[in-house]
Amino acid sequence: MPEHTVHGRRSRLAAVARRGRPVAAVAAGVLTAVAEALFLLLAGLAVVAVSPVPAVRRRVGATTIRYARRVAGWERRRLAVITSEEPPSPVRASGARVVGYLAARLLPAALGALTAGLLVVGVVLAAIVVRSFVAGTMTVAGFLLQVLIGAALLAVNLQAMAGVATLDRRLARRLLESHTREALQRRISELAVSRAGVIAAVDVERQRIERDLHDGLQQHLVALGMLLGRARRSRDPGKARALLTQAHEDAQRAVDELREVAWRVYPSALDHTTLDEVLTMVAQRSATPVKITYDVPVRPARPVETVLYFVACEALTNATKHARATLVAIEIEARDTTIGMRVHDDGIGGADPHGSGLQGLARRVAALDGRFDVHSPPGGPTTIRAELPCA
Repeated sequence: MPEHTVHGRRSRLAAVARRGRPVAAVAAGVLTAVAEALFLLLAGLAVVAVSPVPAVRRRVGATTIRYARRVAGWERRRLAVITSEEPPSPVRASGARVVGYLAARLLPAALGALTAGLLVVGVVLAAIVVRSFVAGTMTVAGFLLQVLIGAALLAVNLQAMAGVATLDRRLARRLLESHTREALQRRISELAVSRAGVIAAVDVERQRIERDLHDGLQQHLVALGMLLGRARRSRDPGKARALLTQAHEDAQRAVDELREVAWRVYPSALDHTTLDEVLTMVAQRSATPVKITYDVPVRPARPVETVLYFVACEALTNATKHARATLVAIEIEARDTTIGMRVHDDGIGGADPHGSGLQGLARRVAALDGRFDVHSPPGGPTTIRAELPCA
């Protein structure tokens, strides 16, 4: 079969699918509206029934709003699938707006039921006309007239369905999506919280660096000075040589520890190499075996790489020191507009998401408008996920 023929058939099928979307949207909207009407009715009866008890009324009201948000989220996903749009963001409108949206949806649902019913009636009448023509009880002229009238009515009906689908989408945008002023206010609040979080994370990191310098490197340097002093005062050349050898080893350990502290401040290796190579170097120095999977065709921005580096290092440190893990898997992959990281270990779990280390990582990720999640049940395993925008 020629290639242009196959392509033509696919194009016609795609065109039919596009024209059929309003019909599918209206039909699905009518079905979901029935469930939403029952939900609103039951919720209203429950609120009225418990209205004499304020505490119970507030609890029932909060439960109603929570489930109303879920239903509204399903509606937005339905509209996104039918219109081939990107998956919608979570519903952040107020409870009153969400409940109002579910109530307002009854109007397009009623109009949709009317247009769908007219379409069904039209199909039945078309079948009767065709049957009459085949049976010979209708002339050709009469049949052609009926076909012309039916085609005109079908076009009007499909246009009405498209209008109902458009009304459904506009209601969702009007009542569920934030207006410009509300979006700006929410964004300002998020930025203020993010800025405070970054400042707190920097303070915590400074305290950790100070503690590492005081408890680790400073002790090594003090011990190194004592060894050199003993070697200088020793009259035995063999003992002095042994002390100098030990001092040299201590100096090497101090240099390694200083390098580790410097990398906690900023991974300078990212200046001349990629994130996967830097993590490979970290894995080589780790006492726990590490498996790295890196699938990022285009190198991300430096701030993104830096945050992912810190997430991986902190997760690896926790798995080695606290979780007693035997294997850590680090997976990094590029998606449409984000880069996701998953760090999984087979340790004993029990990591505290509110601890200073993980909270610092969460603040770093939030500063780049990313998402951070920790799942570490007692007994393990522990999974840390981070997702950062890259476009």
